Amino acid sequence: MTDSIMFHEGSRRLQDEFESRRISDRLEEFCRTEFTPEDRAFIGSAPYFFLATADAEGRPDCSFKGGMPGFVAVTGPSELAFPDYDGNGMFKSLGNIVVNADVGLLFIAMHGRPQRLRVNGTATVNREDPLLASTVGAQLIVRVTARVIFPNCPRYIPDMQLVDPSIYAPRPGYDAPEPAWKDFEVFKDCVHPRQPTFGG
Repeated sequence: MTDSIMFHEGSRRLQDEFESRRISDRLEEFCRTEFTPEDRAFIGSAPYFFLATADAEGRPDCSFKGGMPGFVAVTGPSELAFPDYDGNGMFKSLGNIVVNADVGLLFIAMHGRPQRLRVNGTATVNREDPLLASTVGAQLIVRVTARVIFPNCPRYIPDMQLVDPSIYAPRPGYDAPEPAWKDFEVFKDCVHPRQPTFGG
């Protein structure tokens, strides 16, 4: 076992093979369990992030979550929350959270100043969360309690341009269109009904 909040024996074996344990230990000093004001600002400005989950057997899944900037909010010293919007109904990520609360979130800016922030912790899914009332388009709220928060080197982030938000992203005073795939012949007979949403 290891007393690190970041590394396990597999990490340590490779660090020792590549003689990178010292820099790894130094980088771990920048890890934290509470969000800084800079973390809050970055997360609050993010129009998307990537969510890693795993099922009860540990089989991983990774998904893209997007919305208008501010759709993810830091709600406590070590907690953030984000809405679940209408989707394809598979509930791969949220279903994983129901059986395995461990999650990893990657916030990344590929436009403007490149930046990355990782948040690893545990998550809950709630259909009666108080945030539902003020979150336009939400059908569920996911809350994540951070175990470790750490900035990540942006070295390999490409320089890209953010043009427009998704036309499907919920926002106040806006009636988002249904995605075209729901009318495809192969799907139209089994598309689930759109659930009532909140905050609007």
